[in-house]
Amino acid sequence: MGHRALIAYERQNGRFNLHYSHWGACQLRLKHRVAEATPFGGEVPSQWAREVFDALAAGEAIEDLSYRYNLAGDILTDVEPVPRATDVTFEEAITEHLDFLQHEAFYTVCHEFEVTAFRTLWLGLEYDSERIADSPTVGHGVLQQVRWHDGQPVGDGYIQGQFAGVKRVVGDMIDRGAFDLDEALEYVREQTRGGR
Repeated sequence: MGHRALIAYERQNGRFNLHYSHWGACQLRLKHRVAEATPFGGEVPSQWAREVFDALAAGEAIEDLSYRYNLAGDILTDVEPVPRATDVTFEEAITEHLDFLQHEAFYTVCHEFEVTAFRTLWLGLEYDSERIADSPTVGHGVLQQVRWHDGQPVGDGYIQGQFAGVKRVVGDMIDRGAFDLDEALEYVREQTRGGR
């Protein structure tokens, strides 16, 4: 099954390349595994990873890099070195590429390798309300930045539980006719402190 994450690496032009990690959301581990020496995660620095990262950040063509570094083979890194999308804005990453149901976490990595971790909170209500048949997943959610203390996430489980509880209550309120869908989604967003 995995704990999927989407990682947005800042390019030299201020836009982003988006990479996928199948286990990157597990205990938010990429926060500590992505670094300048290990741009795609892992514990052992490698020259090829840094060269590929630098070339992608500069805008070099993926096809050229894939051929030069044999990126089509099995590469043991936490993050897939071949991006899923390139040269996108932060807003495009969230609204057009981030699947709030499938991706459990979203990370941004700036030029200086400061890694910011976010939990993805999906706004779909079909599991919480009998009146809602389906909901979009891409671009349909709230990003909650994770706080850290002594290298550990603070309140991560609480925030996820609080969000699930609010959705259950809101779903019940939709079924009782107290909220329409737009009002319900706005209420959920308001109750998610610090969300985007």
